Amino acid sequence: MSTEAPEAPAPEEPRRGALRSGKGRMADPIFKWAVTACGAIVLVILALMVIRTTSEAWPVFAKEGFFGFLLGEDWSAGSSRSEISGTYGAWPFIYGTLVTSAIAILIALPLAIMVAFYITHLAPNRLAKPLSYMVELLAAVPSVIFGLWGLHWFLPNVLRPFFEFLEGALGWFFLFEGPVRSVGYLAAGIVLAIMILPIMTAIIREVIVVHPIDQRMAAYALGSTRWEVLRKVVLPASFSGIVAAAMLGLGRALGETIAVLMLIGGSQAWGASLFGTGSSMASHIAATFGEAAPEARTALMAIGVALFLVTMIVNILARVIVWRLGRMTGDAAV
Repeated sequence: MSTEAPEAPAPEEPRRGALRSGKGRMADPIFKWAVTACGAIVLVILALMVIRTTSEAWPVFAKEGFFGFLLGEDWSAGSSRSEISGTYGAWPFIYGTLVTSAIAILIALPLAIMVAFYITHLAPNRLAKPLSYMVELLAAVPSVIFGLWGLHWFLPNVLRPFFEFLEGALGWFFLFEGPVRSVGYLAAGIVLAIMILPIMTAIIREVIVVHPIDQRMAAYALGSTRWEVLRKVVLPASFSGIVAAAMLGLGRALGETIAVLMLIGGSQAWGASLFGTGSSMASHIAATFGEAAPEARTALMAIGVALFLVTMIVNILARVIVWRLGRMTGDAAV
């Protein structure tokens, strides 16, 4: 009896045309050109926005000078239809935008990190998922709701007593110098912090969740406590994602309009005290554009150009910081 194994059948040659080369596939070049066109459309729209708004605002820049407009403190709108007769300085509005955004990010970032760590590592399973859903749901609440809630309940019942306590305890410091008003930079900044907290928390939570579990288990095996694992292992590895979330929240705070308009006071003055009233760039545009004369609308377009420039600088800095941190931590793609 023969013990030889039967010979395997020879592989059949592929039929002509059964396998097609990459060049012969129509889907690949169509997909390539489609996504290229989509990317180009985004760049074209962005370029058209910049060109159009800058050309509309150019008479104001020509009269005041670019840096004169950005650093000027006097805003006296004229009513001419054919020339720029008023005086336009956007610094009070730029200052209000930067101050409220800085307050918001300083309050929201630590809270977002702590909430994200609690959801991912400390909360029980029956509580972690509902908290995650609530955070994502809170991120979808319209800004006008935050503004109404902040103005009619949060400000008189919570913030004003807190501001009076700060003024009594730290009134000697220029940032908390009185008198305490119902609205102002600090009130707008705190409500902005509540607004940007959900989106920042959601992003940081996603960054923490994808952290390799092997590294955490190795740290526990070496005798690390939970606090040491979170502080020395998870936090450094997630740092670039946290910075990206902070920059995204800052970008939203810079461009927020309705809630800031309700809470910042609407004044064209500016000062060092956080209890003072003022305006942001976006809120001033929203408050005055409807009834503005043609000349004043041109100046408001110039504020829009300045706001776009500030936002663009923030986004560029965010990408540079994330890229640099990613090179050090190995997660530059975040």
